[in-house]
Amino acid sequence: MVMPLAGRVLFAVIGGLLVLTSVSSVTGTLIVTRSVSSRLTRWVDRVVDGVYKLAVGRFADAPGDTDERRQSDFLRRDRLLATQAAAILLTQLAAWLIVAYVGFALLLWPFAVRGIIAAFIDAGSSLFTLGFAVPVGAVPAVIVFLAAAVGLVILTLQIAYLPTLYAAFNRRETEVALLNARGGFPSWGPELLARTHYALGSGTSTLDTMPELYGQWERWASDVAESHTTYLPLVRFRSPQPLSSWVTSLLSVLDSAALFLALSPKAAPEVPARLCLRSGFLCFNRIARAMGFTISLEADPNAGISLTYDEFLEAVARMREVDFPIEREPADAWPDFVGWRVNYERAAYAVAAAVYAVPAKWSGPRRYAIAEIPPLRPPQGRPPK
Repeated sequence: MVMPLAGRVLFAVIGGLLVLTSVSSVTGTLIVTRSVSSRLTRWVDRVVDGVYKLAVGRFADAPGDTDERRQSDFLRRDRLLATQAAAILLTQLAAWLIVAYVGFALLLWPFAVRGIIAAFIDAGSSLFTLGFAVPVGAVPAVIVFLAAAVGLVILTLQIAYLPTLYAAFNRRETEVALLNARGGFPSWGPELLARTHYALGSGTSTLDTMPELYGQWERWASDVAESHTTYLPLVRFRSPQPLSSWVTSLLSVLDSAALFLALSPKAAPEVPARLCLRSGFLCFNRIARAMGFTISLEADPNAGISLTYDEFLEAVARMREVDFPIEREPADAWPDFVGWRVNYERAAYAVAAAVYAVPAKWSGPRRYAIAEIPPLRPPQGRPPK
């Protein structure tokens, strides 16, 4: 059955819309310097994430598993998830090219004397710059030249896009690695404070370095907020170390600042800690909203947090093990700590679950059953003077 000309023209209009969809998605993702919502890229992210969700679900913790078995299962999951960002980038590129390919084929259909198959051959020859098929006519010639230009631009932009991604990734991971050296990993806010005070058993407290640390992470959070909302696949790039994550690292720094301000308000570096908390809270909120989560611009101070008071007491006990200078009783400090953490907890937990971050303490639940992994600790040294 031969499709009437009116029907082919209708499909040509649909083809033009498909080409515009592909071009606008490429432009918004690779060129526009802000977070631009693209249904095509969101669809790619959800499809790839769904496939990986099914794959990692096979390694969920079983009742009665030992800590060693749980950590081994997580390492197997992490090795699989390390390929997710690459899969998203490749699928994204394939989606742009396929949508453009179908769109140009439908645009050529009204002019194809040999039917729809010839239109797809002409479109593929032009889009992938092979040039072995040349249609007859002025309008088809213009369409195939446009197809060749679009295919070349998509591939060129994708190639140029990768160095930008990895430059942002390297900036992000440098500070994460430095934090791991200071506070251990998986990162945990109370452990960061305890080990900074204990100074890896050197015998001298180094809490006077915390203002500089908070200043560095204030700038780091602003950098990550800009780069990871502009180039959203960056959120899926995992750290080189399997027990490390940019999400839990930022969360631990914010928790340390909140604990310091709540438990030791006189000794705490108030201004650097507050600025770091503000920058980190904005970072988590912007990234969570860019990923599609419903997060308010300002948190409700009466909403409360998921972290329990018993978990807070566990943190206080860890800090007392190294004689951290605590000025207030836990019961008095708890409301202030809740007031700080309510600003960033919901967004941080949403991002951590979405990217399958390492299940560090105080980092929220995951999509699959998995036990928390406590931070690795070096042997005890001399207590600080």
